[in-house]
Amino acid sequence: MLPLVETDEQWDAVVPDETVMRPGVEDLCARLGLRGPAPERFPEGSQPVYALGAELVLKLYPKAAAEDGLTEARVLAHVGGRLPVPTPELHDAGEYENGWRYVLMSRLRGAELAPAWADLSPGGRERIAVEAGETLAALHALDPGPLADVLGPGDWGAFTDRQRAGAVGRQRERCLPDAWLERIPDFLDTADLPREPERVLLHTEFMRQHLLLDPTTGRLSGLFDFEPAMIGDRAYDFVGVGVFVTRAEPGLMARFAAGYGRAVDPHAAMAWTLLHVYSNLPRYLREVPPPPGVDTLESLAEHWFGLG
Repeated sequence: MLPLVETDEQWDAVVPDETVMRPGVEDLCARLGLRGPAPERFPEGSQPVYALGAELVLKLYPKAAAEDGLTEARVLAHVGGRLPVPTPELHDAGEYENGWRYVLMSRLRGAELAPAWADLSPGGRERIAVEAGETLAALHALDPGPLADVLGPGDWGAFTDRQRAGAVGRQRERCLPDAWLERIPDFLDTADLPREPERVLLHTEFMRQHLLLDPTTGRLSGLFDFEPAMIGDRAYDFVGVGVFVTRAEPGLMARFAAGYGRAVDPHAAMAWTLLHVYSNLPRYLREVPPPPGVDTLESLAEHWFGLG
């Protein structure tokens, strides 16, 4: 009952439209024998995701993103019960129709960390930074080998080269001012990015928006959204930490590093900020505006990723 979605135009016409999506979701729920509460769509996220009462979540992936559904199911099965915080438990996954895939998972407990952050005390924020470091360290410590058949990139050096080649053009498309654009090539030339790093399982979007908080204890209660997972250099995951978790708040990167168990190299993290698949430096500069005097990529690296 869901139409084929292969192009951006089809995506824009179908995925946001609940008059199209809901009949298909209800039909899929019936096929899966899920006869509980009516599906309730979450307002955020690029993929259509529905709460099925307090216990289950149904996530759908159109044909254009079908591989993401395969990735999420495999990663959820791999990490389940192995991190310091809960991740969604995989209940079922498979094909629907017209190229759509689905993942049925448990619903995590807790409040979204991003909107809850403003109400946390300084000590509460420091505790969350440590727990975030511990969680990411545990993810990176897992053997990624069993996922190598579904997660890329196979050749990290070649991936790095591709991202370097498109770095300036990518940021120009996002309207980065020329004063920043002209600094990118020299900065990347001085970045020591290993072509064959120790390969770890990467979340790739480790950010407040994908973390949950237990309002009662003030501790992390969940990590979700594994569809963009990759295998590669651990420094790649520090982009989300600096821009979307610690956000240049004094002392928080040091607390994260204490939980993670090793320091973050600001230069490497800044390089991956420019090379990340979803890199958007103009957006990041709006998210975490640099103070006066932070007007080079080197100083921005220290501001976002340094321990000061």
